[in-house]
Amino acid sequence: MSEVVVVAGMSGAGRSTAGNNLEDLGWFVMDNLPPALIPKVAELADGSGTTGDRLALVVGTGRQHEVVVPLIGDLRQQVERLQLVFLDASTEILVRRYESSRRRHPFEDVMSGTLTEVIEAERQALEPLRAEADLVIDTTDLNVHQLRSRMEEAFSAGGSETAMRTTVTSFGYKHGIPLDVDLVFDCRFLPNPHWVEELQPQTGLDEAVADYVLEQPVTGAFLARLERLLALILPFYVQEGKSYLTVAFGCTGGRHRSVAIAEKVAEALDKLGHAPAIVHRDIDK
Repeated sequence: MSEVVVVAGMSGAGRSTAGNNLEDLGWFVMDNLPPALIPKVAELADGSGTTGDRLALVVGTGRQHEVVVPLIGDLRQQVERLQLVFLDASTEILVRRYESSRRRHPFEDVMSGTLTEVIEAERQALEPLRAEADLVIDTTDLNVHQLRSRMEEAFSAGGSETAMRTTVTSFGYKHGIPLDVDLVFDCRFLPNPHWVEELQPQTGLDEAVADYVLEQPVTGAFLARLERLLALILPFYVQEGKSYLTVAFGCTGGRHRSVAIAEKVAEALDKLGHAPAIVHRDIDK
């Protein structure tokens, strides 16, 4: 096999949906795989010739969560390219999903307590696995169609062959910091267009708001230093084999300052040859 994707993450965060998306993209998918079978499945797939060269393993954890990290480490040594995708979501959203589905949380086999306590226990137990992930996807605010788009961006034919896929996102701190970002920059030090009456209903995508933000004296100094920093460190991320990098910019509501800055930084990254995707998470809130 030339490529293996392991899909893991919090129960209720969308592992099976992500697996279905990969199957639609032409991957051979094995769903709800017990971790202990990871080495054997890879061995069988490698010799059978029936899975092609793109295999996706959707892994459950439960009581076996402690063995997943070393097993994936071993598997990385056996295949040409392995990517670990970790699906995450806020505890509040996971509670809602389980309450609406009336399904039993699989981590209840590990501990007892309220649903919130069980989810938090799973989150703590899976932190070492999350730390090893090549790509973290926060499904808190994603519907099934948006998750499909994220999977297509990352794993469509030819997409996963890019050295490093870069995303620039904006968000509002009052809506929470995204779970799936690598670098976070706080833009709340910039003057806020929200307090300018004619700019308040607009967003950072509108020329008047962008001009207001970008023409502040401190903005030019900030962007100049930030662009030099990114030009310095991004080649080293590529050199270390990082497959995905998300740079996030936050302001209070995620509609004005962070949007304008994210757009400008995306332009700079494009000139550096990284052609980033752009996501404005909270622009319509």
